[in-house]
Amino acid sequence: MQTPGSRLAEELAAERAKVRRELTYTGITALGLVAGLIGGWLGGEGAWLSTGAGAAWTFGFAAAYLAGGVPAARDALRRLFTRGRRSIDMLMALAAAAAALVGEVRDGAILQFLSSLAESLEGYALGTTTRAVASLMDLRPETANVVEGGVTSVVPVADVRVGQVILVRPGERVPLDGVVVSGAGHVDQSPITGESVPVDKEPGDPMFAGSVNGHAVLEVRVTKPASESTLARLIHLVTVAQSQRSPSQRFSDWFGQRYTVLVLVGSVVALGAFLLLGVPRDDALYRAATLLVVASPCAVVISVPAAVLSALARSARFGVLFKGGAALEDLGGVDIVAVDKTGTLTEARMRVTEVVPFAVGREALLGLAASVESGSEHPVAKAIVEAAAGLAAPPAVGTVAVPGKGVVAEVAGVRHWAGNAKLAAELEVPLPDEVREAATRLESGGHTLTFVGRGAGAEGEVLGLIGVADAVRPSAARALQALRDAGVKRVVMMTGDNAVTARSVAAAVGIRPEDVSADLLPTDKVERVAELGREGTVAFVGDGVNDAGALAAASVGVAMGAAGTDAALEAADVALLSNDLERLPQAHALARTANGVIKQNLYFALGIMALMVVFTLLGRLPLPLGVLGHEGGTILVVLNGLRLLGWQPRTGRGGTGRLAEAPTAAPAG
Repeated sequence: MQTPGSRLAEELAAERAKVRRELTYTGITALGLVAGLIGGWLGGEGAWLSTGAGAAWTFGFAAAYLAGGVPAARDALRRLFTRGRRSIDMLMALAAAAAALVGEVRDGAILQFLSSLAESLEGYALGTTTRAVASLMDLRPETANVVEGGVTSVVPVADVRVGQVILVRPGERVPLDGVVVSGAGHVDQSPITGESVPVDKEPGDPMFAGSVNGHAVLEVRVTKPASESTLARLIHLVTVAQSQRSPSQRFSDWFGQRYTVLVLVGSVVALGAFLLLGVPRDDALYRAATLLVVASPCAVVISVPAAVLSALARSARFGVLFKGGAALEDLGGVDIVAVDKTGTLTEARMRVTEVVPFAVGREALLGLAASVESGSEHPVAKAIVEAAAGLAAPPAVGTVAVPGKGVVAEVAGVRHWAGNAKLAAELEVPLPDEVREAATRLESGGHTLTFVGRGAGAEGEVLGLIGVADAVRPSAARALQALRDAGVKRVVMMTGDNAVTARSVAAAVGIRPEDVSADLLPTDKVERVAELGREGTVAFVGDGVNDAGALAAASVGVAMGAAGTDAALEAADVALLSNDLERLPQAHALARTANGVIKQNLYFALGIMALMVVFTLLGRLPLPLGVLGHEGGTILVVLNGLRLLGWQPRTGRGGTGRLAEAPTAAPAG
């Protein structure tokens, strides 16, 4: 079975061979043109083979015509008869033939050379995008160190089975996706997720193929075969994205196909008009040939893919995948961004954010709570135990779980408990006013409360309160503000959580209360996205799994933290491979920049074409100058599109990206 990587390698090899072939033809055309010009300068023009200068003139221009025109004409005819597609190369071949017919062999040879040179440069330039994507393949090691029975052996990556353990030494690239089973250290995931800071890894943490190990020795259990690793899917999705045409690409292709016929018909009509107006036959034919060249839509057709393909290749390098040019253009034009709360604005991990002691000190309260909760698997209990790590606390015995309420246990021979207000009520422990006031304050801030106390009945007391919340991502507020600064009209939150918690998170990230929708079921999110769609173009940002319906309903679905998650990669139009929310405004900025470059290219291409057509119809534009303007304009729009390969993302408020000259936890639930 052929893998995406092998297909890409074959495409790259074929592209390189094509560029070499075109450069060879261009070289022969150039030599022929020079020989013909020298022969003409020495008096051989029209002398054919009667003199040495005539032979140079004859063979030189013949070589220029054959090397520059025959391959292009052959490709044009093949596309016409096999796929019914009109090629712009056909116009160039006809123009060169017309120039020869009226005796302007030199101008026709110049046309062939400039056209061949432009074709070679365009092929090489656009190949840069393929090479940028192909460089992802260099991230894949060819072998892996497989550990079996205490013996380490070097095995081809393709032969490593799921479940086997591999050894990754310091400085090595991770060959396959897996989970750390032994060792701890930092790993550079930037080639995959775009994260600029190395990520700490310990047993149980995921590893992505293509990442670079730091200074520790790690043993990793393989979870996916080489063909299904995150890196392999990244390569596959980028290559598929490059084949998906955006609306602008479809327009340029449609325009090129139909306009080519219009140019042919228009040139014939113009020839007839010139003759009717008394223009000499040779002059009329020459001007019609020039019209064929200057009215050719090369620059219009190439202007869009040059920008789109460059942007797709660039985005993949900083951890953002667009599922084609349409997603790229749509994200750049969004009016409303709808954001899921849990796992998107928040970290989807409960943390202790408030500790309010009454009868004991802060550390003593945390330690007691952790002792009582140590046997519980509840997320709130785990958060308390994690917060108390390193604190001295006596062990708890006789632990009893009270379903839906909390835990009761003996600590140092005294009955202690930790749970919600229902547990305190069941134990008939009195709640003084200061406890009630603190509880009200924390609950209104979106915290999940844990009452920690000892004893029961009138002798029982509340020792303190612990507030636990799903912490807001440190980058969330900056990311949303950057979207507003970039022109997004509204940022709204959608969540299935309660309204109190939702408003608390919204306040922390700068979302207005009226833009918060809480207590939503997945179907409610779909309906809400549809409602927003009546106001403008909507992008929905979620986890790519639970929010699949809303992602599909939005104009642009954006999955966050999609690295290693097949469902997330498939569900959305745009995938942010890391959990850094600032990738969203950066992706939006790149999309907006790409849309701007597309408009620049189209305006320039149409403008220069219209200008040269007017000069040709109203005057006598020399054919070489027309060719220079046509091919030069084409190369300029290609180079302008390729600038996106050097686009650089920025972080922080005030800017999210630029073209290269050559590219805190909040207490909320």
